[in-house]
Amino acid sequence: MAISMTPAAAERVKSFLDSRGKGIGLRLGLKTSGCSGMAYIIEFVDDLNLDDEVYEIGDVKIIIDAKSFIYLQGIELDFVKEGLNEGFQFNNPNAKGECGCGESFTV
Repeated sequence: MAISMTPAAAERVKSFLDSRGKGIGLRLGLKTSGCSGMAYIIEFVDDLNLDDEVYEIGDVKIIIDAKSFIYLQGIELDFVKEGLNEGFQFNNPNAKGECGCGESFTV
């Protein structure tokens, strides 16, 4: 399964990288956190790690480490605006459930 990104997410990531003025791309990863067990990490990447996989989606590079890829395989990254709120949304086919606040998920 591939990693994908909506046009809105790709545009937002490209905008962030352009404003920052440097960086290879955006890292998607996981950390142990929250009441359901796992939480998403998004960070800028300036240097690749040995176990990183790079996915080019249009003009944007998404970087995922090998440990996180198992749980992120097939994920779609979206950027949504709802009223005054905006942010990235993760559409992960591997997630079996998430906590009530939506900050963490389980597989």
